[in-house]
Amino acid sequence: MNPAPVCDEQGASNILGILSNAELLRLGVAKRREYACGETILVEGSIGRTLFLIEHGTLRILPRVELDNQRRIQPGLCDLGPGEVFGELSLFEPVPRSATVMAVESCRLLEIDAAALTEYFDHNPAAGYLVVKELFGVLTKRLRQADRRFGQLLAWGLKAHRIDRHL
Repeated sequence: MNPAPVCDEQGASNILGILSNAELLRLGVAKRREYACGETILVEGSIGRTLFLIEHGTLRILPRVELDNQRRIQPGLCDLGPGEVFGELSLFEPVPRSATVMAVESCRLLEIDAAALTEYFDHNPAAGYLVVKELFGVLTKRLRQADRRFGQLLAWGLKAHRIDRHL
């Protein structure tokens, strides 16, 4: 398997300390999950109400891309490691997963039920504020990274098709 770029170039966020609180496990808000190398964790298009925090291991984000004649590929978009989160958009509403996520090596995750976490935050607003603040940082970093990648891909396409000479 070829390595994919690392999604969070700044390293793991400190959201690990907030969401790995033992009280969340005790209350059933979070559950530990173990996955073997090559095992699928999420499937693109499935509806979910959980977000995940990586405690140990590496995961690969695999969006599906459609080519000509309805051919599909799943390139590795990026890799995530300890301290990083994924599935975070489901915290706010049940939405289809935007990519498949697969374990690149054995890993241990915290699977966090979004509805239970929201209820927990209703009783612990300071913790809720910190998590939302961290998630906002994660989302803005990923949006900036996607913008850079889109720009690079657009420039490559313009050059590959010699369109750049006409601009």
